[in-house]
Amino acid sequence: MKIQLRKSLFGLLMAVSVTASLAQDKLTIGAPLPITGALAPEGAKLKQGYELWQEKVNAAGGVKVGNSRLKVDIRYYDYQSQTPRAIQLAEKLITDDKVDFLFSPFGSGAAKAVSAVSEKYGVPMLASSASSVEVFDQGYKNIFGIYTDNSTFSEPIAELVKTKLPNAKRVAILARNDLYPLSLANEFEKSARKRGFEVVYFEKYAIGTLDHASALTQLRAAKPDWVIVTGYINDLITIRKQASDLKVGGEVFTLINGPAYQEWIKAVGPLAENVTTASWFHPVVKYQSEDVFGSSRNFVELFKQKYGSEPDFTQASGAAVGVVLQTAIERAGSTDHGKVRAELQKGGFKTFFGPITFSKIGIADSYVPPVLQIQNGKVEVVFPAEISTAPFRTGQRR
Repeated sequence: MKIQLRKSLFGLLMAVSVTASLAQDKLTIGAPLPITGALAPEGAKLKQGYELWQEKVNAAGGVKVGNSRLKVDIRYYDYQSQTPRAIQLAEKLITDDKVDFLFSPFGSGAAKAVSAVSEKYGVPMLASSASSVEVFDQGYKNIFGIYTDNSTFSEPIAELVKTKLPNAKRVAILARNDLYPLSLANEFEKSARKRGFEVVYFEKYAIGTLDHASALTQLRAAKPDWVIVTGYINDLITIRKQASDLKVGGEVFTLINGPAYQEWIKAVGPLAENVTTASWFHPVVKYQSEDVFGSSRNFVELFKQKYGSEPDFTQASGAAVGVVLQTAIERAGSTDHGKVRAELQKGGFKTFFGPITFSKIGIADSYVPPVLQIQNGKVEVVFPAEISTAPFRTGQRR
């Protein structure tokens, strides 16, 4: 009887050991994405960045954890560009799929909503595309965003406009009524007022708006020197075209984030000329890194080989959250949430995306994002000076 019991216990222990071993053969990351719906273009871009990083890591044997390596498995769910669904799917990824870590959904609004889920379960979440302070000032310890805050866009652009157009006085702002675009618009208002500009128009447009004629007519009547519009690619294609149809004036057009994307430039054609924007990454940057890519230049080349085009900042940020998480795990020598969280909090990540360290609330505060302008159909860097490729220009085509 005792011998039989020992055999049974031994068999049970072996089964548990084998199961544990199998469970540790891979690193599972949950990635709720807007694969369909209004934000599908952005979701597709993030997925490209995730997959390039995953491919590169797995080709090298996986993420190094102590003396073993774990292959990366990314679980995707489509939240259809609907934040409530993103919340549900994030919970499903944690409770049903048992993912080890999370990559956030796209944008500040959805990231803020899902951060409550990651905090509830103590699962660190890397935010690939959240820059609004409102996402990070909730007192949570499990969210880490690789973007700098929105004022790092508004401040340098406002300074450029003030310096290059000293007689400009009137600013008009049209913002998508969504957490990130509205937060960004508020930062632009603050940066403009700080420099003595008069904000003569500030209005919001609803998510999904296709006809902006009424708002743009009112904006035109305000006779701005500087026009600022916030939103996403599809919003800003529509608004730029309708602004031209209505002959909206202004010496400077700042649209964020659409013009950082080649598809926006292609869609609006000559209307892209001299439009300013900003982004957290551009292929022109030249960082040497300690991640699987080795440098910004190498990341860009690998992306071009895989996808046939240069990466924009959203595609790059998808890969960047991967390298930050990988480095934190490898430093910790463990996938334990507490140990990995502690490494994330230490920061000091030398990535192809830039040097990344997180502030006390979890938002990156360690690099200066470039200000961009479309000139002759190409994206040029106009700030900061050390990586600029062209001087800032005023004037725009109607």
